[in-house]
Amino acid sequence: MNFSIFSRGSISATLLSLMLLACASSGDSSSASSEAQEIQAQLLGDMPLPAGSKILSADSLIIGRGDNWVGRAVLSGVQNSTDIYAFFQAEYPKAGWTTVSAIKAKTSILVFTKGDRTSTVELNDGSFTGPKTLITITASPKNANVIAPKK
Repeated sequence: MNFSIFSRGSISATLLSLMLLACASSGDSSSASSEAQEIQAQLLGDMPLPAGSKILSADSLIIGRGDNWVGRAVLSGVQNSTDIYAFFQAEYPKAGWTTVSAIKAKTSILVFTKGDRTSTVELNDGSFTGPKTLITITASPKNANVIAPKK
């Protein structure tokens, strides 16, 4: 009989703990989301990002920050690749970027310039269990000195 009282008590305590944990974490989700967006804006500067996208830090290499960063930012997108393609085509020009090239295919590629910078956006369909779209943004100076390897 003591065992059943102990079992009910521990089950009740566990359920109460889980409910409190759920309440505590649910209130923080909007502030965590806005914090993530602020960090992305600080890192990537004037490059608009689709709503809900998140930087995949393990796959990204971002050197610098703001409007002068160079490297590769890999993001997970929550919309399908067609919607994200339309987002970049509409929003980058609003932010002052000029479209140089845009190819819509299984792997879509958009190339933009702004001032002395070039940005390439590559969109791939995500996996069944992962993000809907994988977004790779590469940024570099437009006229970087590239030295061809010697033969």
